[in-house]
Amino acid sequence: MKRFWTNVAVIAGPEGHAIALDARPVRTPGRLALAVPHAALAEAIADEWRAVEKDIDPRRMPLTGLANVAIERIAADPLPFIANLAAYAESDLLCYRADAPDALVARQAAAWNPLLDWARQRYDIHIEVVSGIIHRAQPALTLARLADALAARSPFALAGLSPIVTITGSLIAALALIEGAADAETVWRAAQVDENWQVEKWGDDDLAIATRTAHRADFDAGVRFLGLLG
Repeated sequence: MKRFWTNVAVIAGPEGHAIALDARPVRTPGRLALAVPHAALAEAIADEWRAVEKDIDPRRMPLTGLANVAIERIAADPLPFIANLAAYAESDLLCYRADAPDALVARQAAAWNPLLDWARQRYDIHIEVVSGIIHRAQPALTLARLADALAARSPFALAGLSPIVTITGSLIAALALIEGAADAETVWRAAQVDENWQVEKWGDDDLAIATRTAHRADFDAGVRFLGLLG
């Protein structure tokens, strides 16, 4: 689709802060009103539409995409979406450690232990940590309390959390971020410990760099989306 509008505006109404193109409301792909609960988020989404020059490229409009997810996929029935994110707690990145070499073991511990310690104290849970890749089940109470932490979030917060959880592979790190226990750079560095180790040992390649760059952009979009929720 090519740009067909001249003016982009944010209009406050009963459904929230809506985006309008030449006074016509923007709708999600499912034809629901693109309206968000916070003015700052609406203005940021409006800026994505203002930045379109000729063709609409959804990859350059990540906030719009996350808002669409919140409105279409989560708001009407959040439980399936919550279940999908909560499943990451069953094999959280932070719980699976290398058994060698010692330098990698130490890096993982330095980056991951503070996040696990925070989660244990914050949610009063026990978290199993294992060396190797063989799955070890987490206690049912641990999984339930982490799922409850997601269930307490709004559809828009869940949408913003989604890329952070899926890209890092850690629900615990994502919860630490949204609750202010860790900043975005700390979470990103924690998620990159293993990959950075591999790059140091074996070098990088163009595909890996492109993938990492794309992941970082999606991660940053999720972080920014959450920050605009107030």
